Amino acid sequence: MKRRVVITGLGTVNPIGNDVQSTWEGVKTGKNGIDEITLFDISKQKPYLAGEVKNFNAEDYLPIKETKRLDRTIIFALVAAKEAYEDSQLLETKIDRDRFGVFVGSGIGGLGTIFGETKKVIEKGADKISPFFIPNSIVNLVGGNIAIKYQAKGAALSVVTACSSATNSIGEAFRYIRDGYLELAFAGGAEAPINVLSVGGFSNMRAISPNLDKNRASIPFDRERSGFVIAEGAGILMLEELEHAKKRKAKIHAEIVGYSTNCDAFHITQPDETAEGIIKCMKNALSDGDVLPEWIDYINPHGTSTFYNDRIETKGIKEVFGEHAYKISIGATKSMHGHSLGAVGGIESVITTKALEEGIIPPTINYLVKDPECDLDYTPNQSKKRTIHYALKNSLGFGGHNATLIFKKWKE
Repeated sequence: MKRRVVITGLGTVNPIGNDVQSTWEGVKTGKNGIDEITLFDISKQKPYLAGEVKNFNAEDYLPIKETKRLDRTIIFALVAAKEAYEDSQLLETKIDRDRFGVFVGSGIGGLGTIFGETKKVIEKGADKISPFFIPNSIVNLVGGNIAIKYQAKGAALSVVTACSSATNSIGEAFRYIRDGYLELAFAGGAEAPINVLSVGGFSNMRAISPNLDKNRASIPFDRERSGFVIAEGAGILMLEELEHAKKRKAKIHAEIVGYSTNCDAFHITQPDETAEGIIKCMKNALSDGDVLPEWIDYINPHGTSTFYNDRIETKGIKEVFGEHAYKISIGATKSMHGHSLGAVGGIESVITTKALEEGIIPPTINYLVKDPECDLDYTPNQSKKRTIHYALKNSLGFGGHNATLIFKKWKE
């Protein structure tokens, strides 16, 4: 018998808020977290916009000793994990540490550290490389630092599937708990990719939007979309087996009931025109959760604002849901917080959970020009009230990775 898995803690830091409450207030009002890049000097390359975390002082959350030696990606992960842990009210709870896991992924990991130390080698020589270079750059220590801090001695796995990393991490944690291997797990992702190397690389791939109007840069499903806007941050959930949560009288935000993942096996960056992979992924997630297509009220899509992704994801949704697709509310929140690569599925899962709790559909902001091939209800420009019984979250990553989660509104 499959065990039930619930969400008892939420944590995030992202371009529209440095905690869950400010993020959710920003989502409801359609706050735009995208603006000019300030994290590095952009005078020597093409100008682009980004979704930077704002007014963030790591020392407000972590000891100064940690903030000085840790990569920005790891800092974001620790801050989001701290909020999720405190929200779950586990501080005073006796935990079987061997049944407590960490599934926190990243698309790239400590890219800021890699870039900084590479410059140091060129300018000063290899003898000047920091002893923290390797621990700060390898992806597994994004979650590994969380495991050490909270003494989570169960499975600690770092999923790396590009922009699906956090969604896959949540799904794998869900399976580990559902199948009886763990009682608790941190799950989500973190990323800090806003630097010369990353922005230059995505620019030369022509993946990011060249639009310098912050209100027309990240515009999912709009006919004038021209690429994604790179962003940073973290989003982490505390997942818990239902009876374990009820025994300690934990507050339950929502339930996860289904998950699926697969691969297009088609192209290193471009999604398959047939949408076959994402169609199967959504269908399998619904089946995994014993959820009928017509039960889905809200979809938080991948919705990157790239020409191919938005069209093909829309095609997939229409194939899976048929006429019901036009009754589903879709809110593409990357329009507000941008695309934080391996972290974004975690941030969007936090938002999806809040949407279920409060019955509010997040908007797709700055949506102006309809695309005849993207003709669903994208909740343009303003959030709206709607009772949400079930929600679906999609993530698609370079390499053809697809991941889908099914969330359910919590009821006793």
